[in-house]
Amino acid sequence: MEELTDAQKARHAIREFKTITDALVLRGFYRLSGKLGRELESCLNSLSPEIYGSMNDPRIVELKGLEYVLDRLPRGIEECNRIILTEEDPFENTNAEKIGPYKRRRTAYRVSDNELCIVISRGLSEIYDILTHLTFLYSEARKIFNRMKTETDMLTLEWRSLEKTMAAMETLDAHQLDQALWNLSIILGRPYQETRDTYDYLEKSKKKHSSNNGLFSIIFQLGKRIDEEKISGDDAVVVYLTPSLVNIIGRQKYGIQWAGDIKDKIRELNLLDRPLHIISANLHSTANLLYGYTALKGADPITETSGRLYDFCHQIRDMGEDVIRLGKAHGLYELTDRSGTHINCQLIDTALLDDMELHPDINLDLPKTPDDRPVLVVMDYAFGAQAFELMENILRPYTYDNTTRFMNIKSISIMGKAGILTGNKGDIMLATAHVFEGTSDNYIFENELKRSDFSQDMDVYEGPMVTVLGTSLQNRDMLEKFQSDWKTVGLEMEGGHYQRAIGAAIIKGNISQKVSVRYAYYASDNPLATGNTLAAGTMGKEGIKPAYMITKAILEKIFRDP
Repeated sequence: MEELTDAQKARHAIREFKTITDALVLRGFYRLSGKLGRELESCLNSLSPEIYGSMNDPRIVELKGLEYVLDRLPRGIEECNRIILTEEDPFENTNAEKIGPYKRRRTAYRVSDNELCIVISRGLSEIYDILTHLTFLYSEARKIFNRMKTETDMLTLEWRSLEKTMAAMETLDAHQLDQALWNLSIILGRPYQETRDTYDYLEKSKKKHSSNNGLFSIIFQLGKRIDEEKISGDDAVVVYLTPSLVNIIGRQKYGIQWAGDIKDKIRELNLLDRPLHIISANLHSTANLLYGYTALKGADPITETSGRLYDFCHQIRDMGEDVIRLGKAHGLYELTDRSGTHINCQLIDTALLDDMELHPDINLDLPKTPDDRPVLVVMDYAFGAQAFELMENILRPYTYDNTTRFMNIKSISIMGKAGILTGNKGDIMLATAHVFEGTSDNYIFENELKRSDFSQDMDVYEGPMVTVLGTSLQNRDMLEKFQSDWKTVGLEMEGGHYQRAIGAAIIKGNISQKVSVRYAYYASDNPLATGNTLAAGTMGKEGIKPAYMITKAILEKIFRDP
């Protein structure tokens, strides 16, 4: 029998992980230590995601992966053995503590000392994301437990020292903290400095965002959780997936309300007849380019406004409130999400831009007739498969007062962060097709954005993009296979879902075949380069230039053919 290649094994692992997770939604529960939990862990071990680094090494705890996961799960999850995923929000009007992860827009509640409820409103991708992180966390917890007790079932010296540290946590001086971190590094199997770095990172986010309980407590609770489970099966970690979760498969309750709210607002503003341009991006770069230059000059008329667009973008970074205030007086309308999608929006009526002075590097041709000027629908980043639900519903005809009318959609522009396979952090990728990871689905299209739309000092790559199942499910062998066979330039989570919705809308006759489509991504990481995975940290200033260069190119395209 012919041996599978590493890339084929990875592809099989992703398919199996997805299949098991889909089955769990229907089954309704599973134990992390049970058969299905172990099968998910086996898939993750076979895949060996870049983001989880040393997950497969039983001797050491993966700290960077731990940081990444803890930023995306609710605070205190390591203390709980009952985790409920539900499509409803059962505690919205109760006294249960509401917890929001630091780096994921999701709603969660601490129901009791050992029970946590997470509201799923963003589709299957959110379930894949959470179960992947829980699987990793449990795998690391068992490594920690192995350093907790000896072969004779006695607590190790290091663990007894950790217990003393926990008891005296509030009174540790600098020297005692160093000693405690040294002891913790032995438990983790990591060098002292790596342990110190993770401690400092978690302490910073703990104090600033109240997003975790600190490294000492997290490690202690993870080890304790496995120990309690071994003593009594009743203390095993169980994940419940309520029957209401089936509603997110095909029903699209959240997306329907979200899109309806946007269309209602467009009608309220009497803009239904105007050309509509949808932009999926962040909620600051478009407003900053349209209103920021005037806001900057108005804040301090004698301020030197730099001649370079890049420097100007840095100057207005901290002027968000001033820009929004000015924008609201000149056609900007904010739509805060009330559907549960966690996707806020902006409407920008460009007929009210006449008094706005734009940066000299931005070339917008405003139509002379206000009725011909575009209306921009700027939506925040979707999450994975949620992109299909949102885009499909925004492109549907609008029904009101027993009347149905088609939306006057002229263009759809997608800007996002993505992993790059051919360049470096901060480079730009222009998609020519989307290829789904783990399936045979692929979508080809004509991207209106071209390399020539960007300045020569930007590194721009054109080619297919991989739409992955989750940010944590990246595998080097599989990505190298995509790069060599499909000539892919990067990977992301939403593009294929967006294009599937756009194609469906064209087939159904909801939008014109001539609708302009634009996809551009800026590189947040290179998963094929050691240290440049998503777990390596945020982009910071490196993301400013490409994000604004892409926004500029999108706006110029929109106004060139409104």
